[in-house]
Amino acid sequence: MRRLIPLLAGLLLVFGLTACASRPASDFAGATPELVLEEFFPGRTVAYGIFEDRFGQLRRRFRVEIDGRMEGGDLILDERFIYDDGEQQQRIWTITPARGPDGSRLYQGQAADVIGGARGSAAGPALNWSYEVGLAIGGRIWEVRFNDWIYQLDEDIALNRARVSKWGVELGTVTLVFLRGAAAEAIPPVNLEKW
Repeated sequence: MRRLIPLLAGLLLVFGLTACASRPASDFAGATPELVLEEFFPGRTVAYGIFEDRFGQLRRRFRVEIDGRMEGGDLILDERFIYDDGEQQQRIWTITPARGPDGSRLYQGQAADVIGGARGSAAGPALNWSYEVGLAIGGRIWEVRFNDWIYQLDEDIALNRARVSKWGVELGTVTLVFLRGAAAEAIPPVNLEKW
């Protein structure tokens, strides 16, 4: 029993810190620039990112070429990835914007490997949304949860931080920068065939 009490206290501390670390997107209301996905992502966007494990060790680097377009009120994002180990991947998002009863900006998203869809809200320069993805790891499909925060930094640059977890245990963090408009035009097309 004496060993169980410190373990339980430690678990409560971890869960308490996790709960305190989350904040609603509405905390960013009124700040600028205002991140509106359906205005930021149409056209060509380039992204560069990394995945770090929960110990801060760099595990993967990747590049993404994104083609965005509006279709019947939905934002379609065709994302093509290449990872530093040569793996290639494609994810096509269909993102539906909406307004909450209080006028807040809400988003729902669907993609083939996203389980049950993504849901979130945006205010000011920030969007927070979460979703589960089926990732192929070691010949098995693992369902992992992403909790994404996207922050628009200026007209053409946004930063995304995503915490990746399974069963409530953090596996790592994805960090990527989105470049669009003039920033994306200054970059040649991303080589999606070879790292």
